[in-house]
Amino acid sequence: MARILTVANQKGGVGKTTTTVNLAASLAVMEKKTLLVDLDPQANATSGVGGAPGGEAGNDIYRVLLGEVPAAEAIRESGLSYLQVIPSSGDLIGAEIELVSLPRREMRLSEALRPVDASYDVILIDCPPSLGLLTVNALCAAGSVLIPLQCEYYALEGLTSLYRTISKIREGLNPRLAVEGVVLTMFDARNNLSHQVVAEARENIKDHVFQSVIPRNVRLSESPSFGKPALLYAVSSRGAQSYLELAKEMVSRWNESPTR
Repeated sequence: MARILTVANQKGGVGKTTTTVNLAASLAVMEKKTLLVDLDPQANATSGVGGAPGGEAGNDIYRVLLGEVPAAEAIRESGLSYLQVIPSSGDLIGAEIELVSLPRREMRLSEALRPVDASYDVILIDCPPSLGLLTVNALCAAGSVLIPLQCEYYALEGLTSLYRTISKIREGLNPRLAVEGVVLTMFDARNNLSHQVVAEARENIKDHVFQSVIPRNVRLSESPSFGKPALLYAVSSRGAQSYLELAKEMVSRWNESPTR
């Protein structure tokens, strides 16, 4: 079975999709068979690895969630040999409403991924910036949650509701759900506030915070417009290298604690 990680934060603009795309690419470069599941209606993770929203023949995560196609038929290749993607599309906007009347609505993604998870080492799920039913599906499917935290004012305050949601999911729907860790993003070494947020995060969240810190980086911002992860667009950039370091740190943690 694959390690299934949900990348989640109810705040927008924290580097969530950037983290999902570039972490997936970094794991693929390390020859970890990786599947990226784009659960955000904006489909930025899909386009970020060179995919077209909606996939081929309209087979995307929306149709997978509704049970119209199996996950295996929605999987598409990316520009990296060890990375595949289940694309999103704008149709996913209506899924929050359509899922409400379906049986086991919180478990649709978990059940859909079960037939394919043995084919991968890692499955990464990109969520919308909300704590709605799509994110709940992602949390129910995952073994752990990776939380991007931007190095900006009020950053830590937004974690409270996410941790509360994780706790509720653990109690009622997915008892194995754990916090994979917090990755600090958008770090600006010239800004005293960035250093303060890093210090406060390490003091308050302690071991949950990864040592690898993601800087503000022009190449990270540019690469999505070319439909490429930063590792394919500008491999030597600080942004690309920081995500590669994050992937290495994460894999090292897994090797020390091999339970999935």
